[in-house]
Amino acid sequence: MPRLILLGIGSAGSSRFAPAGLLIEYGHTRVGLDGGPGSEPPENVDAWLVTDEHGPLQPGRLRIAREEGMADPAVAPFQHGPLHVDPVPVAHPDAAVYGYRIRAGHHTAVWAPEFAKVPDWGGQADLMFAGAADVGETAAAAERFGVRRLVFVCLGEEVDPQIGPPFGEWGEEGGQYRM
Repeated sequence: MPRLILLGIGSAGSSRFAPAGLLIEYGHTRVGLDGGPGSEPPENVDAWLVTDEHGPLQPGRLRIAREEGMADPAVAPFQHGPLHVDPVPVAHPDAAVYGYRIRAGHHTAVWAPEFAKVPDWGGQADLMFAGAADVGETAAAAERFGVRRLVFVCLGEEVDPQIGPPFGEWGEEGGQYRM
C-alpha cells in the first residue's frame, strides 16, 4: 500500500506553511505532486506532477527541476505496476486546473488542493487531500460523497490549528498517511 507524505500544506502565498505538496512512495517508486520551493519532492522521484502548469509556483518548480536534473513538473498520468496516478479536471474559475486520483489495488486517494467545487470524482475515496478555501462546504461535500478520511491542505493564514474542521483534519507538514 502506498505511503503518502505531505511535503507542505500551505497556499501559494502562505508565510506560515510551505506550499502544499505530496510525495507518494510505493516500493521503490516515488512520485511528487505539486509542492514548490521549500516543499519540492526529492530529486530521485520518478515523476513530478502538478495541478496547474501555469500557476504562480511553476517557475520555481521548473528552476528546481532543472537544477536537480529532474523532468519538468507537468500535468500528466503516471503508472507503475498497480500504482496509477491520473489527472482529472476540477472546476476552477481562473485556469485549467487538475486534481489527481491515486489508485493502488482497491484503495483510492485524491489530491485536490484547488477547486471551485469539490470534485465528485473523489467520492468513496479512502483518503482525500483537499483545499481549505471553504472548509465547511468542503467537509459537507466530502461527507456526502462518502470520503472516509479528509485532510485539508492549502492552508492560509486564517487557519487556527486549535479549532478543527467540522469533518476531517488539518494536514501536517511531514505527516504520513496510508490509503
